[in-house]
Amino acid sequence: MSLEFRHIAHAYIGRAGRVEALSDIAFTAPSGKITCLLGSSGSGKSTLLNLAAGLLPVQAGSILAGDREMAAPGLNPPPEARPIGLVFQDGALFPHMTIAKNIAFGLSGGGTDAEIEEWLERVGLAGLGQRFPHELSGGQQQRAALARAMAPEPQVLLMDEPFASVDIVLRRRLRRDCRRLLREAGTTTILVTHDPEEALDIADHIAVMEGGRIIQFGTPEDLHERPASSSVGAIFGGAQVVAAKLQDEALKTSLGDWPLSCIAGDLPDAGEIDLLVHAESLECVRDDSGLVVVDVHPLGVASRLALRTGSGEEITVQSTAPVEEGSRYRVVPREGSVRAFSRN
Repeated sequence: MSLEFRHIAHAYIGRAGRVEALSDIAFTAPSGKITCLLGSSGSGKSTLLNLAAGLLPVQAGSILAGDREMAAPGLNPPPEARPIGLVFQDGALFPHMTIAKNIAFGLSGGGTDAEIEEWLERVGLAGLGQRFPHELSGGQQQRAALARAMAPEPQVLLMDEPFASVDIVLRRRLRRDCRRLLREAGTTTILVTHDPEEALDIADHIAVMEGGRIIQFGTPEDLHERPASSSVGAIFGGAQVVAAKLQDEALKTSLGDWPLSCIAGDLPDAGEIDLLVHAESLECVRDDSGLVVVDVHPLGVASRLALRTGSGEEITVQSTAPVEEGSRYRVVPREGSVRAFSRN
């Protein structure tokens, strides 16, 4: 079952007046796939998830589950009346129930012992069913929360920052295990995160949100290789944004003049542009009047260099050649390695 958002808008009314949280949100989370809502705090991703869950009423637009309208102005069935499961950042397990009873809670008739044991095994908690939530680690609690949400076999699963409260090593393992379980079950999933690495690691599709809008929707490959803006490219490619002006058949930047041959794709028809530059696409040429190397950080076969202009601007370069702090270099991008965007 797909989950489609049609022209969703939402606002909060407070002491400061009306605050627009979402504006004209329109996309479809494909059936059986994992879609991530990615954005910083305040971008609107949790508001959108709460609208789908039924925790907030839809003010404008509509949400469709498959081909059926699930929510719209005046139509706001409660969470339990929707074909969805919910997993929150803290797991929200019932503290007075054992893990087995937590999982049984959403099953018809409480489920059978065999069904509960099967789910405990699927999430790596075999033999822990009689423990209470406080007797488990944070990662184990999240596995239990996932089992409880998936046991009733919801057609759609909504997850709000489900891995944020566990350490980075465990988080990676949980993401991997979670993706496997969701793909095996064929569950349509929408997951909220602020972590680009997490989105790339787990998602089939990503909706990048900024200021209550979706600025790009696509596969991880689309967003990494074909960003729609310099901000999206900086999020996913680990790229740096360098301001430039086109003048005398060259790109004028604070780092020096760069040749037009460095541009990959079309050059925007604009006086002021943003260049999306990766550290590994830059070369350092020794130049006593160039940028000064202020930091050298070895990374194994290469080093990460920080170079600074006289006005204090910095650029990061990855280099395999030996470089010393305090030396000066001119920074030049390799041919066809830079993407250019009109300045917003």
